[in-house]
Amino acid sequence: MNPADFRKLFPALRAFTWLDTPGSPPGAAPVVQALGETVEAWSTGVFDWLAWDAATSEARSLFANWIGVEADTVCTMGSLAEAAATVAASLPQGRVVVAAEDFRSNLFPWMARRDVVPVPARGGRTCTEDLIEALDERSVLLAVSEVTSKDGQRLDLAALRAATERVGARLFVNLTQSLGALRFDVAAVRPDYLAVHGYKWMLCPRGAAWLVSREDRLAELKPLAPNWKSAGPPHGFFGGALNLPDVGGRLDSSPAWFSWIGACAALRLLRELDPIQVEQHCLGLANQLVERAGDLGFRPVVEGNLSHIVVLQTDQAEALSNRLLEKGVRATALGDRIRFGFHYFNDDQDVQRLIAALSG
Repeated sequence: MNPADFRKLFPALRAFTWLDTPGSPPGAAPVVQALGETVEAWSTGVFDWLAWDAATSEARSLFANWIGVEADTVCTMGSLAEAAATVAASLPQGRVVVAAEDFRSNLFPWMARRDVVPVPARGGRTCTEDLIEALDERSVLLAVSEVTSKDGQRLDLAALRAATERVGARLFVNLTQSLGALRFDVAAVRPDYLAVHGYKWMLCPRGAAWLVSREDRLAELKPLAPNWKSAGPPHGFFGGALNLPDVGGRLDSSPAWFSWIGACAALRLLRELDPIQVEQHCLGLANQLVERAGDLGFRPVVEGNLSHIVVLQTDQAEALSNRLLEKGVRATALGDRIRFGFHYFNDDQDVQRLIAALSG
């Protein structure tokens, strides 16, 4: 599917230049349709809740196949924070290194431990080399976001993987702000754990998140909130012993059905896209914005290792965001900066409309 055909699946783009996917994307027609049909069935009473419940297993399989992992290593959860907290609660004694300016859902679960090392930002950005320097033999885990949405930087995961291996630490990678726009090579990075909440670049409803554990780490993990899904299929309802199976499903949250029905529709859509073309398209638009905004005097917060998210420095972020919205351009003000994100549905005209609005 090419970008033009993909763009047609988002009715909101007829009214808006949508550059706010780092916050949330507009609804994709196949996802909205699946949810609409579900709500209609709920309203009329012609639904089968067991069929709804099966969506979680389908989403697990679709996700595993799409990203290239075994389905038994995939846990279905309600948020990134739940995934991080599950890992944090199961770690052995040792220091956890995390970026001090990371998104709070990949910061606060680790800070609940007493032995956390928050690495401060330098020059307004998180630096790969500073994260590496904070690692030592006392470190048990490094938690990072591949793309830091506050500054638009794409961290060097290969360097971070090598650094954790040198000191014997685990690597937790949050892909919430990258997966769906950027490719992720599981075999190359070999994270001990990866997690993603699918409501941004994966186009899912909020409430569908995945945690993937390396097979040799899976047995260490325990469910935060054991529930009727924890004992594995066939799922019973009453009484019995808590016998946890040796697969990721034992960590599953009790599912919010509608979120997973929408997630299945989103994953089926994403599987129609070429991930190489998607990444090249998104990065090309981001680079185009950096170049053209530079001609207007705007500078990105970071240089080098740019991602599909562009964050420009400005002391008028809120006023600028409001002015852009008046012209139909959706973006997010973040204090001393303003953030733009490019998905496969964005195009050159979106950049042109943004530049025209910034020029004004």
